[in-house]
Amino acid sequence: MHVTSSVRTPLVTGGKTYADVTEDVSRQVEGRPTREWTIAFAISVVVLIYGTACVFWTWWEGLGVWGLNKTIGWAWDITNFVWWVGIGHAGTLISAILLLFRQKWRTAVNRAAEAMTIFAVICAASFIVMHMGRPWLAYWALPLPNTFGSLWVNFKSPLVWDVFAISTYFTVSLVFWYMGLIPDLATIRDRARSKVSRYIYGALSMGWNGSAKTWARYEYMSLILAGLSTPLVLSVHTIVSFDFATSVIPGWHTTIFPPYFVAGAIFSGFAMVQNLMLIIRVVFRLEDYITVEHIESMNKVITLTGSIVGIAYLTEFFIAWYSGVEFETYAFINRATGPYWWAYWAMMTCNVISPQLFWSRTIRRSVIWTFVLSVVVNIGMWFERFVIIVTSLHRDYLPSSWAMFHPTLFDISDYIFSFGLFFTLFLLFSKFLPVVNMAEVKTIIKSSSEKLPKSVSGVAKGERVANPTFNKDVE
Repeated sequence: MHVTSSVRTPLVTGGKTYADVTEDVSRQVEGRPTREWTIAFAISVVVLIYGTACVFWTWWEGLGVWGLNKTIGWAWDITNFVWWVGIGHAGTLISAILLLFRQKWRTAVNRAAEAMTIFAVICAASFIVMHMGRPWLAYWALPLPNTFGSLWVNFKSPLVWDVFAISTYFTVSLVFWYMGLIPDLATIRDRARSKVSRYIYGALSMGWNGSAKTWARYEYMSLILAGLSTPLVLSVHTIVSFDFATSVIPGWHTTIFPPYFVAGAIFSGFAMVQNLMLIIRVVFRLEDYITVEHIESMNKVITLTGSIVGIAYLTEFFIAWYSGVEFETYAFINRATGPYWWAYWAMMTCNVISPQLFWSRTIRRSVIWTFVLSVVVNIGMWFERFVIIVTSLHRDYLPSSWAMFHPTLFDISDYIFSFGLFFTLFLLFSKFLPVVNMAEVKTIIKSSSEKLPKSVSGVAKGERVANPTFNKDVE
């Protein structure tokens, strides 16, 4: 029988039922840790311990152990901070904006993306505390009443805006992530075999009973949080860009930074989501839920944001030339042809040229190509932040002050610490909490699965629907 399906390419393959979704996603939570997870977790913990020791040594000896000098006061510390904040953008975009636009493909990847956001913001905050040099005085960045006379924060400083923006972003993202977990935590609670698991997941699920009223409140809350989170996607990296744009340093003093930084953040965030989800897809055998359609949709966003970032790079050069300010012009020529030319062209290659390969449908739907190019994009976005910060500082108005930055062992080790922290937290999350949102995936089973009820597909129940892309015959 020849059937032409009126629905889109399925987002859930394998003819999954509601019970299959529960079983497949709960398996890694309820079972013993796999050998792969144990090895990865052990490596992450070792890296975290080494990095933690290096961070404490940095605080003990002072920031002089970094490669900073009188000319370059910001380098790897702020580069890493901006890089991690950018990575944390994709989770909120997938959770909030795509929810408001009713994009069904978000359901399988939003949980891990939200977790990634929270852990990335924690890593970003660690660099803020690190570069203070005196972490025990970190609370001075908060507008707290004190006994130090007129000591108060400068509300005109974007560094203070950063404190409010990132703390608000972290809080809202954490609440959004946790609230979305509650129905799935209740499922784990009801399936728990030991009293300890039942008690822990029961406490975390906050008395969820699955009634119609409970679901109605859950949906209402999700929309409210999505509405609150959407402005944060745009505001957080905008305020981070103000750390540079409100200065008078050539290369920083430009109005294009806010949209440029937001596009770059979404760009790098989606690339990191791709890396994590492709690994989870294989390790936890979730190929039927994280399908090629999900991969292709995210690659389209990467292509779009990568193109926006490329336009921003060219616009910067145009603005520097059109301004007629010789210092601005020199700052950008120095980026491309000066001592750090290699970092600039690595940035251009990774961020502008490599994403254009996704215009090919074959590459866009290839798991291997996607993983490799996503790694390349994140490398390029790190170089972008390095280029913006270091090349703008190392040659200022006075040639006698020109200097070069050379990272030390502790610059590198403190960066490695953030990877150990991130992957330790993410691996703990992937073992003890559902990495795919079971409740939301179940809502799209009838409309986006390969096996559909008769009323939806026009095919007898149990009969597989043809792939609408190729319009094959139903067997």
